[in-house]
Amino acid sequence: MNSAGPEIPAKSHGPQGGRSGARALPELRELLFVADHLGGHARVETLATLEHGGFDFPLVAIHLGPNDPRCPALALFGGVHGLERIGTRVVTAYLQTLAQLANWDRGTQALLESTRVLLIPLVNPVGMYLQRRANGNSVDLMRNAPVDAEDMSPWHLFGGHRISPRLPWYRGATGAPMETEAQAVCDWVRREIFPSRVALAVDVHSGYGNLDRLWFPYARSRTPLATLPEIMALKKLLDRTHAHHVYRIEPQSCEYLAHGDLWDYLYDEYRVAQPEGVFTPLTLELGSWIWVKKNWRQAFSPLGIFNPRLPHRERRTLRRHIFLFEFLLRAVRSPSAWAELSAERRERLLSQGLALWYD
Repeated sequence: MNSAGPEIPAKSHGPQGGRSGARALPELRELLFVADHLGGHARVETLATLEHGGFDFPLVAIHLGPNDPRCPALALFGGVHGLERIGTRVVTAYLQTLAQLANWDRGTQALLESTRVLLIPLVNPVGMYLQRRANGNSVDLMRNAPVDAEDMSPWHLFGGHRISPRLPWYRGATGAPMETEAQAVCDWVRREIFPSRVALAVDVHSGYGNLDRLWFPYARSRTPLATLPEIMALKKLLDRTHAHHVYRIEPQSCEYLAHGDLWDYLYDEYRVAQPEGVFTPLTLELGSWIWVKKNWRQAFSPLGIFNPRLPHRERRTLRRHIFLFEFLLRAVRSPSAWAELSAERRERLLSQGLALWYD
C-alpha cells in the first residue's frame, strides 16, 4: 500500500521520553505534518503519549470551529484498530480538504463560525505501528468499554472475550480499568461533545463485507435505541440529498453483537447527560472484501485484508467519503431537517424504522 507518501519531517507533540513515533509510523507522520500546517484554523491537543519500543506515540485531537462545546459538532475518528490504516488516512484526507477550504471558501468559513469539527484520526498508534488489531497491551479498544452484550454465547470470540490476550478481540481483564486510548477518547467525547444538543460522530473502520455500511448503536443489543426516529430522519435526508449514495445504513446488531463497544457506552451516557439532545455515533465500515476480490493476493497479507493496496484504489477510497462528511457537517448545522421533530413525525418515523430494521 502506498501509505507513506513523501518523506515528512517529524515534529514534537506533547512530552517526549524517547524517539518520536512519527519516525516509525507513516500515518502518524502525515497527521502531524497536517496538524503543524493548520495555521489559525485549528487547535491541536495531545490527549496522551503512549510509549512503546523506545518510541513516543502521541494521541492527537484536532478542533476546528468555536471553542464553545455547546455548539453543534461533527466528530471523526480513525485507526481504532491498528490493522485498519485506511480509516486514519480517510479522516486525515478530509482534515486536509477542510483546512484548505477554510483558507478561501466563504461558505466553509461561515460554517465554522457556528459549527465544530472534532477529529482523532489515529486512536491506536501503537497497534498500527505493531501491525495488529489490538493496542500495545493486546486489548481490542472497540471491545474495551464496560458494556456487556445481551444473549451472546461466552464462546463467541469475535464479539469480545476475556479468555487471553493471546487471542484476538480480547476485552481486557475483568475489573481492569479501560485502556489509556479508550479512556482518553471517552473523556474527550464527554468534554467536547456531551455539552452539545446536536452532534454526530463517525468512526471509520474496514475489514467487513463487500459494501460500505453506516452502523448505528446498538452493538450490544437488538433493542431499538431511543433516538431511532432521528436516525430514520437522517437516513431519509441522506437518501434525498444524495440519491445515488453507496451506504447501507443499519444498526450494528443486524450484522453481529459485541461486548464493550465504546459507542454504545458513550451513547447511553449522553442520554443521561442530555436527555433532550441528539448524539448519533455512526461507524463507517468500509467494505474491504471488494479490494481482496479484485486483487486476491491481498488475502495472504494481514494489512491487505483491511486496506486497498493498489495506489488508484487507495486514492479512490480517500476521495469517496468526503461528500458524506460534508453532508453530516451540514446536517448538524441544520438540525431542523432531522433532529427537531414533532411528536407526530417522531411516531411515524419510529414505525418506519422499526419496520425497516427490526421486523
